[in-house]
Amino acid sequence: MAPARVAALAVAGFGLLAAASAFAPKWLLFLTTMSLSHGLAVLGVVVLTRGGGATFGQGLFFAVGAYVAALWPQVPGGLGSTDAVVRVLLGTAAAGVVAAVFAPLLARYRGIFFAMLTLALSMVLFGLLSKSHALGGSDGLPVARPTLFGTELGGHARVEYLLFLLTAAFTLLASLAVAVYWRSAAGLVARAVHGNALRVEYLGASARASLGTSFVLSGLLGGLGGALTALVLGHVEPNFTNWTTSGEFVFVAVLAGYQSVAAVFVASLLLEVVRSFSNLYFPNTWQLVLGSFLLIVILFRPAGLGSLWQRRRKTGAPA
Repeated sequence: MAPARVAALAVAGFGLLAAASAFAPKWLLFLTTMSLSHGLAVLGVVVLTRGGGATFGQGLFFAVGAYVAALWPQVPGGLGSTDAVVRVLLGTAAAGVVAAVFAPLLARYRGIFFAMLTLALSMVLFGLLSKSHALGGSDGLPVARPTLFGTELGGHARVEYLLFLLTAAFTLLASLAVAVYWRSAAGLVARAVHGNALRVEYLGASARASLGTSFVLSGLLGGLGGALTALVLGHVEPNFTNWTTSGEFVFVAVLAGYQSVAAVFVASLLLEVVRSFSNLYFPNTWQLVLGSFLLIVILFRPAGLGSLWQRRRKTGAPA
């Protein structure tokens, strides 16, 4: 499908989603917003996995983006701003800078060594945030109420709706950017690194540089998701970078697979729905329900939910 047609369909879908969400109940709107913001961090995991890496520390970038979005209004000298777009962009950029700093080191490793180094970095940040009284310690920090282009967002219901639209807009832009990257030369090299890094080196490309690029993109997406989550929740805490948060992102990435961008957000929404209802009806065993759900998907769809429509597209069967 041509990129222009994909973009047109995406914009039309965004318009329909915006219209439908105006009549959605508050709980569903909040659930969808959180699934989109968390889905962006999961998309970063998928980008890195598709590029030959593995991460157990995506919470590092998620927390960096969230804390920068939360702390920016407190910057002295009049530089701070409560504008939601500015805070999201700064949180994303900060996570990208952190990823770029560590990318040359991590790109030297592969497999479990790469994954454990990312986990170590995220847990170092978890310890620093938990012990820092200036950053709220283990209790975290409240997030200042955002504005949008210099205007107040109004009542609580209006804030939730506008933040949903903002999250959906950033999700759309990030998804289109990732889809374009996967079809570009750099994206195809990253896919080749995932298959056989040594062969890529023999062909004259740098597998290390490709993995570093995938890591930076993963960091940008993680920071974007974290910044949006901070604005939606109104609170940030060190658990954003804990291993449990990173494990949840890996859980959804396995559920989605790495063949489709849309599958990431479908899987993220499924996780939020299953977790919410299982926590409601099975408060003591909801983790068992989630684990069983993942095992069923792995058993019947080992390539993830994205393999459903990818296979239909290849065989020409009707969707």
